[in-house]
Amino acid sequence: MPEMVVIGRQSAMRRLILFLLPIVLAHALSAGETSEITVMPQPFTIRHEMTASAMPATHSPVRIDAKAWTEFEITRITPHATRVAKGDVLMAFDPEKIDEKIEDTRRATESRKQELAQAGHALKHLRETTPHKLDALRHAAEVAAEENAYFTTTRRKAEEEAAGQKLKRAKMFLENQREELRQLEKMYAADELVEETEEIILQRQRDRVEAAEFELRMEELNHQRQNEVLLPREAVKLAEGERDAASAYAKFNAEAPHAIAKAEHELESLRIIQERDIALLAKLEADRTGFEITAPADGWFYHGAIEDGRWTLGEAAKTLIDGGKPPVRRALATFIPADAVMEVIADLDGDTARRIPQDPQATAWLEGREEQAFNVKLKHLSATPDASGRHMAVFTAEWPDKATVFPSSKVHIRLISHHSPDAIVLPMEALRFDPEGWTVAVKLDDGKTGRRVVQRGRVFDGKCEITSGLETGQVVVPP
Repeated sequence: MPEMVVIGRQSAMRRLILFLLPIVLAHALSAGETSEITVMPQPFTIRHEMTASAMPATHSPVRIDAKAWTEFEITRITPHATRVAKGDVLMAFDPEKIDEKIEDTRRATESRKQELAQAGHALKHLRETTPHKLDALRHAAEVAAEENAYFTTTRRKAEEEAAGQKLKRAKMFLENQREELRQLEKMYAADELVEETEEIILQRQRDRVEAAEFELRMEELNHQRQNEVLLPREAVKLAEGERDAASAYAKFNAEAPHAIAKAEHELESLRIIQERDIALLAKLEADRTGFEITAPADGWFYHGAIEDGRWTLGEAAKTLIDGGKPPVRRALATFIPADAVMEVIADLDGDTARRIPQDPQATAWLEGREEQAFNVKLKHLSATPDASGRHMAVFTAEWPDKATVFPSSKVHIRLISHHSPDAIVLPMEALRFDPEGWTVAVKLDDGKTGRRVVQRGRVFDGKCEITSGLETGQVVVPP
């Protein structure tokens, strides 16, 4: 595209020099040599050409903003680049599975509510009955200790003495029966003839002796078992009873607080689970309302996302078909309002971004319509690069009348970031960096060569602008 540069009135000779000097410099640079250069003012312009894209200034990402549900299956989708009216369905999804999940979650929430109530009643009962059980166990331990102590100090000795007395009485009773039999036999032996009645009395007494002998034997066995088995066994039983009762009391006393704490923890866990179920149900019900995505206004529906000034289909957009299963919480498509203004967005490398001033002179044209040039104005230039190291530049455009501009239409921009109509320009090969700074070699009046310190300005395309240190007419020689 042609550009106009206003140059003041100059003599014909100066115009010829200005015309020929860039050609000479370019020839010298292409040959890899730097010949003598007579310093003359000339235009110095830094131009940039870049490829950009037309993008809407306002647009809305279309995404599935589900909080809990992830299984979305498309049953209906508006085709790419379709003009839509407010309320038109852009995407719709199959609700069967989420409806089942909502019903299951609602039932689980109600069941959890009952479990929570039961756990609360159980905890209340545990808190109320634990002191009573603790008192009962403490009383049982005290009774067991008292019984064992009484048996050890008193009852065992008394029962041993009672058993001895019973054995002694059995022996005495037998001896009395035997003595009575001897007396009867002695008395009846004095008669020459023992009558039948006397024989009966004697036999009865003999039976009594026999019975007393049997009773004595039984009492001896009981006495032996009482002292050797029953009383030692009872002593062991009472001691174990005292030990077990004390252990049961100590165990319950130690475990009761933990049992209550565990019941409290289980109750709190159930409460947390119930809260999560309630929250999940609320999220699912909210997600269910998003199973139809509609147009918020009149506009255009595009598949793919516009992010950081770029429109891309991406992998997610490949799922935008009937039966497709798109991911959630990611931009899948874009809604562009009907009144959206189209801007021009370009990605610049760091060097170019640093050279562009706040208000550069720029012109542009749509690819394929080069004859319709239009002005663009820099609106914003990002100070920091993105992840790919590029800077985003946003331009407003004076679009040609009746120009059809679609999102992502390719735009070419030619931009002047710096222009000096009367600059001193040298090829970079003519400069050398010395301890004093940048210097050039100049021809002196006596024909010799000397180095002159210069102030370097802008550098572009192998040429450098000299802002001070040289004067018109001086001759710069190769370093």
